[in-house]
Amino acid sequence: MQLNTLDWIIIIFFLSLFAFIGIYVSKRAGKDTNEFFLSGRNMPWWLLGVSMVATTFAADTPGLVTELVRNDGVSGNWVWWALLLTGMLTVFFYAKLWRRSGITTDLEFYELRYSGKSAAFLRGFRAIYLGVIFNVITMAGVCLAGSKIANILLGFSQEQTLIYSSIIVVFYASLGGLKGVLITDFIQFIIAMVGSIWATIYIVNLPEINGIETLLSHEGVAGKLSFFPDFSNTEALITLLIIPLAVQWWSTWYPGAEPGGGGYIAQRMLAAKDEKHATWATLFFNFAHYAMRPWPWIIVGLASLVIYPDLGTLSNAFPNLTAEMQGDDVAYAAMMTYLPAGLIGIVMTSLIAAFMSTISTQLNWGSSYVVNDFYGRFINKEASEKQKVLVGRISTITLMIMAALFSFYLQSAKDVFNLLLQIGAGTGLLFILRWFWHRINPYSEIAAMVISFAIALFFFINGKLSEPIVELATHWQLVTGVFITTIGWIVVTLLTKPTSTETLDGFNKLVFSGSSKFDGFGLKLIAFLVGTLGVYTTLFSIGSFIYGDLLKGVILLLLSSISVVVIVRIIARTH
Repeated sequence: MQLNTLDWIIIIFFLSLFAFIGIYVSKRAGKDTNEFFLSGRNMPWWLLGVSMVATTFAADTPGLVTELVRNDGVSGNWVWWALLLTGMLTVFFYAKLWRRSGITTDLEFYELRYSGKSAAFLRGFRAIYLGVIFNVITMAGVCLAGSKIANILLGFSQEQTLIYSSIIVVFYASLGGLKGVLITDFIQFIIAMVGSIWATIYIVNLPEINGIETLLSHEGVAGKLSFFPDFSNTEALITLLIIPLAVQWWSTWYPGAEPGGGGYIAQRMLAAKDEKHATWATLFFNFAHYAMRPWPWIIVGLASLVIYPDLGTLSNAFPNLTAEMQGDDVAYAAMMTYLPAGLIGIVMTSLIAAFMSTISTQLNWGSSYVVNDFYGRFINKEASEKQKVLVGRISTITLMIMAALFSFYLQSAKDVFNLLLQIGAGTGLLFILRWFWHRINPYSEIAAMVISFAIALFFFINGKLSEPIVELATHWQLVTGVFITTIGWIVVTLLTKPTSTETLDGFNKLVFSGSSKFDGFGLKLIAFLVGTLGVYTTLFSIGSFIYGDLLKGVILLLLSSISVVVIVRIIARTH
C-alpha cells in the first residue's frame, strides 16, 4: 500500500507537533523529579483520565480485539471486559488512598507500609522486576503490533519500524517528562477516536460489506454477535466468562488494571490536584476504556471476517509478512488498506499515536522506578535532582532498546496478553488486601512475585517446545498459576512476622486519616456495584443501537443514566 502526499502531510504534522510539545515542556520537566515524573502534582482529572485511556489504547489493542472477535465472537472480549471490576475497585476504594499517601511512585508504598531491610529490598527488587522486566515485555508486545501495522500499511520491515519509532518516541518522552506525555496523550486520544470511528463507518459502507445490516446478517458474522458466550457450550462459558469474572479480575496483575491500583494508573492518581481529582480521573478512564471505545474495533473485526474469512486469505493477501508475524491480530491493519487518501493518513496517525502514547507512558513510568526506587534509593542517595533526571533520560533510552529487541521473540497480541496475565497470576488478592490486612509483609510480596514469575516462565518455555512437558490450555494455566501463587504467599504470610506496630500505625494514620479503615465501606461497595453496572449497560446499550435493537438500547441507556446519578451523589458524600 502506498500513502499519498496528503497522508504524509497529516502524519508529519502530528509527529512534529508531538516533538514540539516535548521540547516546549522540557525546561520545566527537567527542573526536578517531581516535575519530570508527577508534573508538580497539580493535574486536573480530565487530563489524567484521558491520558489513562490513551495509554491503554496501544498499537496492539485493536489487533487484540480483532483477534478475539475473529476467534470467539464479540463475547470473546470478556477476557478483558472482566477487568472492569478491578478498575472500579480502584476508583472507589483506593484512588483516594493513593493520592493521600503523597508518595512519588507506587513503589515508595513498600517503605511506607512495611519496615526494615526487607521493605527496602522489596522496593528495589520490584523496581527492576516491574520497571524493567515486566515493562519491557509490555512494550515489546506494543512494538510487535506496531511492526505488523507498519509492514502491512507502509511496507516497512520490523527492524525499520522499530528504529524509526524508537528515535521519535524516546525523543519527546525523555525530554518532556510526565507533562509532555499527558499533553500528547490528550491530542493522541482525540486523533485515535476520530480515526477509529471514521474508519469504521467507511469500512462498513464498502461495496464488499454493503452496510451494517448486511454485515450483521452475513453467514460468517451472524453467529458471533452475542454479548455473552453460548451457555450451552461449557468450554466457551468457562473460558470466556466464568474464569474472567470469577477468578481473573481479582487475582491477576495486568498493566492498567492492577488490583488496588498501581503502575501508570497510580502515577496519574499521584499527579492529581487532590483526592477528588484522582477519583474522577480513574472513573472516567474506566468508563471510556470499557464502554466508549471498543465498538469501532469490534465492528472492524466482524467486517474482516467477510473480506478475510480465515488466516489463509490473510496470508495470501500479505505475503511479505513473515511466518512469525502472521495471525488474526493483523486483520485490523489489513482492513485499513481499504481506506481512501486522507482518511488513511488520519488512521495511520492514530495508530502511530496509540503506539507512542503507550510507549512514552511505559518509558516514563519505568524510568521513574529505576531512578526513584533503585538509583536514588540504593546507588546514589546523594544524587542531585539534575543527576536523577539525567539517569531517567538514559534509562528511558535503554528500556526502549530492550523492548524493541525482545519484540522479535513474540508472535501475537493475544500471546502477549496471556503472558502478562500469567506473570501476574495469583498476586492480585495480595495487592487488594495489603492496605487492610496487617499480617501481609514484604516476604508475602516477594513470595508472590517469585512464584508467579517462575510458573509463567515455565509455561512460556513449555509452549515453545516441540514436545511440551505439560499439555494445558491457556485458561487452565492461568488458574493453576493463581492457585499455586495465592496459596504460596498466604502460607509465607502466616509463617512470617507482620510489620512493626509503629510502622502500621503511621501508615494507617496517613492514608486513612486516623479513622477506621472501613469507614463508608457500605457506600463504597454500592458505588462499586453501581459503577460496574453503569459501564456494562453503557457498553451493551451502544452495541444494541448498532445491532438495531432500539428498545434494548434505550432500556440499558436508562439504567446507565441512573447509575451516573447514584455515583455522583456517593462521590459527593465520600469526599
